[in-house]
This record gives sequence, C-alpha cells and structure tokens, in this order.
Amino acid sequence: MAVVSANGIEIAYDERGKPNNPAILLIMGLGTQMIAWPEELCDGLAARGFRVVRFDNRDIGLSTKFEGAKPVNLTTLFLRAFIGLPVRSPYTLSDMARDAVGLMDRLGIDRAHVVGASMGGMIGQIVAAEHPARVRSLVSIMSTSGARGLPTAKSEAMAALRKPRPDARDREAAIQHGMYVYRAIGSPGFVTPEAELRQKVERAFDRSYYPAGVGRQLAAIVANGSRVELLKRITAPTLVIHGADDPLVPLAAGKDTAAHIKGARFEIIPGMGHDLPTALLPRLVESIAVHCQAVELAHG
Repeated sequence: MAVVSANGIEIAYDERGKPNNPAILLIMGLGTQMIAWPEELCDGLAARGFRVVRFDNRDIGLSTKFEGAKPVNLTTLFLRAFIGLPVRSPYTLSDMARDAVGLMDRLGIDRAHVVGASMGGMIGQIVAAEHPARVRSLVSIMSTSGARGLPTAKSEAMAALRKPRPDARDREAAIQHGMYVYRAIGSPGFVTPEAELRQKVERAFDRSYYPAGVGRQLAAIVANGSRVELLKRITAPTLVIHGADDPLVPLAAGKDTAAHIKGARFEIIPGMGHDLPTALLPRLVESIAVHCQAVELAHG
C-alpha cells in the first residue's frame, strides 16, 4: 500500500499488474475500504492483462478523514430526504469523483476502465459524465441512478444501514455489528460462511474503523439526488451489473441505470445481493475483463 496527495487530500491505494497495461480503477462503496475488493478479483483482472488500482475513498480506511466536519445525524438526514428538504454534506460525490481523477493524475494514468460498486458506481458514473476524456469504459455494479420513485431497500437492509455503529473501543461489538450488516445485505444465493465473514470484518476493523466517515459519505449520496440527466451524458462503453436479489439497492435501480446510459449492457446475476461473495468472483472477473478487453480491441 502507498499514499499520495491528490485533490487536496491524502489517498491510500495499492496496485498490481504491469504498469504499461490498460488500467482498471476500482472504486468501493459506502463506508467500505478498498480491501473489500477481494484479492482474487484484483489478481484475476491483473492476470487478464490489466493494471489494477484500488483505493480508499476520502473519510474511510487510510485516506484523509474529515475530522473537522460535524458528524451526521442519520435520523435527521433520512427525515429531510423523505420530506424533500435539502441535505447538506461536507463534500459531494463530485468531490469524490475528482479524488479518483486526481489519483489517476498522480499515477500517470491518462484513461482508465472505471469499475465502481454501490456508492463507487455512483462516483464512477460521475467520473464518466464529468471527466469523459479520462474514462475508457465504465462498469457500474449494484448501483443506481438515484431517480426518485425507484423501489427502496428491504426493511431489514435499511435497518442495518441506519443502526448506529458501536464505539471503536468495543472491538467485539463492532465486529458483530459488521457481520450483522453483511448478513442483512448479502447474497442469499451465495451465503458467506461464518468464519470467512468474521475474518473479513475483523480485517477491516483492525485496518481502520471510522463510523463518522460513513455518515458523511451517506450525506453526500443523499445530497447528490438523481443522476438521470448526468447518465444521459455518458459516452463511454458501459456495463451495468446487478444482483437479482439485492435487498439494499433493488434490481430496478440497476435496470434504471442501464436504461439512461446509451448503449449500456445490463447483466443480472441470480442469487446475488449487495456484496461480492467469493463464489461469484470468477464470474465477476470474467464479466469485467471481457467488457474491458472488448473496448481495448475496438479502440486500440
């Protein structure tokens, strides 16, 4: 892992694959560190001929924390959003998109295949629309257009998202909470074994645990609103991947995303929820690699 200064903050990242290979930039989702991109997926893409870069978004992991900003009251945040009042956030998803582009600048990457999961998909959409010259192709995974009127999360998944995170001083409580969230949003057709799930959550906690950043990232999502008009500006070849059984961001959100991006391909994965289960990694590597390789072949 390394850290560079970009867009006025410090960004932690790592990479694999040959430096001269076409770049894939992986952007992770809400409150989730770059290590949530599984090693098997990263190594699999590198083995297919890509330079694979993943990084911690601002306010999470080992990148800059916005400790001077006020913590977000989630109850107030959701209430204001529900009744249509404006939501303030200390930074925006466009700021986070500029973080990604700034990291590319520092790494000497002119154009990248941008792959984002959940909130990372939203950020990737913004990169593709607002910085089109920097995007070779886009892959939006388990994400949404943010359009009003789309189906909402299942009650258990929403409850997990809203439940306050334990204090950092209670490691076991924090780990139990993390496992609870993963169970609530995970793939019903590809359930992660208990020992593997605990290991994943423990690793994330021991690397960095910063609940305040999750609230601020969530505020940035809510404040961003609908990206429907923005999606219509995307010209990069796009693949939208969504789980048929996603309890947090329902399948209709993926369909809506693909519908607003000209020429987008839409891939539905039965049994997949809102995670990247080990059993699905070979399929995800194949889907992403084939999409990116086709773009490379078509455009040289």
